[in-house]
Amino acid sequence: MATWLMMNFQDSNSPYMDNLISFYNLTMMIMMMIIVLIIYILIDIYMNKFSNRFLLKNHTLEIIWTLLPMGILIYICFPSLKTLYYIDEVLNPYITIKAISHQWFWSYEYPDFFNINFDSYMLNDSNNFFRLLDTDNRLIIPNKTPIRLITTSTDVIHAWTIPSLGIKMDSIPGRINHTNLFTLRPG
Repeated sequence: MATWLMMNFQDSNSPYMDNLISFYNLTMMIMMMIIVLIIYILIDIYMNKFSNRFLLKNHTLEIIWTLLPMGILIYICFPSLKTLYYIDEVLNPYITIKAISHQWFWSYEYPDFFNINFDSYMLNDSNNFFRLLDTDNRLIIPNKTPIRLITTSTDVIHAWTIPSLGIKMDSIPGRINHTNLFTLRPG
């Protein structure tokens, strides 16, 4: 659950978010190793009185600082592509949910079940609710069930998101966007 001044991700509730967090941890580990290496080299150069400031050519060094970043980028590329394709993997959905954005509210439809639909308005500011997060009718998503979510807009561009699922979609007028949802636990 998200709290104030939280400096990390929300608790993961889907395999998609687990993959995103793993990829984030990998890239942060690589970035921290690069930062530590650069700081070490800068301190070493600053403290060393015997550095050659007029070094013009060193082919071995140039090959190393060309191939090393290329290798690091290739090392990051493969987990990135794996995560990207895993998120776009098409499941066999049991339920389809339509989310239609309006300027001040969202309309939800469950067309697979007797065409159930409802509007969801944001609640006014009060001490009993989460500010700018609570609505009068919440979307209900079944647990451990593949779901297809379809979004569109009636007026302007909106964003539909559930951070703990690793899902953020743009709702654009005249365009239908879709994604898959799968929750690991209720909540």
